[in-house]
Amino acid sequence: MIALDLPLIFAALMGLAVLMYVLLDGYDLGVAMLMPAGSAREQGLMVASIGPFWDANETWLVLGVGILLVAFPVAHGVVLGALYLPVAAMLIGLMLRGVAFEFRVKANGWHRELWNWLFWGGSFIASFAQGFMLGRYITGFEPGFGYFLFAALTGAALCGGYVLLGASWLILRTEGELQRKSFAWAKWGMLWVALGVMLISAATPLVSETVRERWFSFPNALLLAPLPLGCIAGGAWVWRSVGQLQRSESLADWKPFTGSVAIFVLAFVGLAYSLFPFVVIDRLTIWQAAAHPSSLRFVLVGALVVMPILIGYTVFAYRVFRGKVRELSYD
Repeated sequence: MIALDLPLIFAALMGLAVLMYVLLDGYDLGVAMLMPAGSAREQGLMVASIGPFWDANETWLVLGVGILLVAFPVAHGVVLGALYLPVAAMLIGLMLRGVAFEFRVKANGWHRELWNWLFWGGSFIASFAQGFMLGRYITGFEPGFGYFLFAALTGAALCGGYVLLGASWLILRTEGELQRKSFAWAKWGMLWVALGVMLISAATPLVSETVRERWFSFPNALLLAPLPLGCIAGGAWVWRSVGQLQRSESLADWKPFTGSVAIFVLAFVGLAYSLFPFVVIDRLTIWQAAAHPSSLRFVLVGALVVMPILIGYTVFAYRVFRGKVRELSYD
């Protein structure tokens, strides 16, 4: 194996891990952020819909950060050093939601309400922190109020995307009144995402010259047009499929979720194009930040063992717990 290929392989594995995390943990973060809009019984169903999956979904985040550490140690120090505070906020949010998830089922009265709000709060903090980190990453961690405002905008937009994923997941997994509410939540999330994408698309060329050159120079703009057009088509698919379900013109309750996933995948492909070959934009390429080839070869063996197991377990879990959800109980 040519040593130069190893950083590319690990960049692809890290990208896959991050994408899987965003899609899988994204929908359960979105469900949690929708919790205040449901009744007490509906909240139980919402938690039950993510109960068998949420903990394992976070494994992909651990894998992505682990690959960054072992394969690109120089970049790991730069990235986590620049994002120390939002990373800490994200971890606090994830810890809050983890504790609240376990305790809310055992609690009664106002104690359960408290844990519900902590579940929502932890999920919102984690979601916003992830978007904020993405915004800072795109700008190359440049200082200045404008760059921090862009990161905050990215955090808000990612929260909207997670809400869309969560509402679409509830459409797929629930029925009755909760599913009907999820139709409205999905449309609300779609509008949130559309507004966020428009604002970020307008702001990104102003905060990153590299991204501006790649997307708005000719013929790149023409060649890359399928990506934004695909996102628009995905949004139209989600909106139309939700409308059909509301009018009982369709029984395909899987369509909104697949459309939401397609939007995220296309956005991720666009982001990967914008950043490649940098692991820290305009500062470090994947080859400059990579560990020694001997270390990469050793770690690759472990990655090729772990990744198929993780993918297989994920497929197995979603197959076993498929279908409409029932209330979660520890009795």
